[in-house]
Amino acid sequence: MNVVGCQHDIVWENKAATQEKVKALFMDVSIESGSLIVLPEMFDTGFSHNVTAIAEDGRALTFGFLSGLAREYDSYVLGGIVTKTVQNWGHNQAVLVGPDGQERTRYTKIHPFTYSGESVHFEPGSELCVFECGGFKVCPLICYDLRFPEVFRKALGQGVQMFVVIANWPGERQGHWSTLLQARAIENQAYVVGVNRCGRDPNHDYAGGSCIIDPRGEILARAGDSEMIITAQVDVNEVNEYRNQFPVLDDRKGI
Repeated sequence: MNVVGCQHDIVWENKAATQEKVKALFMDVSIESGSLIVLPEMFDTGFSHNVTAIAEDGRALTFGFLSGLAREYDSYVLGGIVTKTVQNWGHNQAVLVGPDGQERTRYTKIHPFTYSGESVHFEPGSELCVFECGGFKVCPLICYDLRFPEVFRKALGQGVQMFVVIANWPGERQGHWSTLLQARAIENQAYVVGVNRCGRDPNHDYAGGSCIIDPRGEILARAGDSEMIITAQVDVNEVNEYRNQFPVLDDRKGI
């Protein structure tokens, strides 16, 4: 399967303008049918706590864009979206759309980033999500979730072979982003796809660093700090064969 990561700058709280930027990045990229296309957390608004301004409404601008992208490239698309609860809290979510443009699954971020105030505006999710794509069992996670290895281990118990982490991870902690992504691949013997934004919002600079990592921890594709598309071919047999050849996971203890 081909994995495609879209790293881009975001026009603050402006869905239409940011979607045009994403469209432009895809114009010169050839994407094979059945690919998994990944966009960052809150990919068309930025990491805003203004739930009223950025949440999906009756026009469904964010979902409609993801759906159109999936149909255009006959591929699966995973991207960050914000919805509002009946109590007017936000849900920070990753939604997967199939090649037919229909929603396949949706994950709500389990760990809102308390340090930034996200937990004051966004209600946490409580369940992991696992979907099948290209022969893989895939678990989507969002940004701050990366710091909690226990959710990766729990997903591993559901047979996951690939983790996809979408993010607005600020540049001041860029080293943590790179190190933790690689560590999660190594310790779980799984592919890890990390797609971050770049550019700047009113609060932070973002250094990008999106990457696709194989089950041995080797980096197959990595972005710099500017807008770009990264791609890599992934093979579920590589996960299964490596786990059989080096069966570290069999030695886990329930402590």
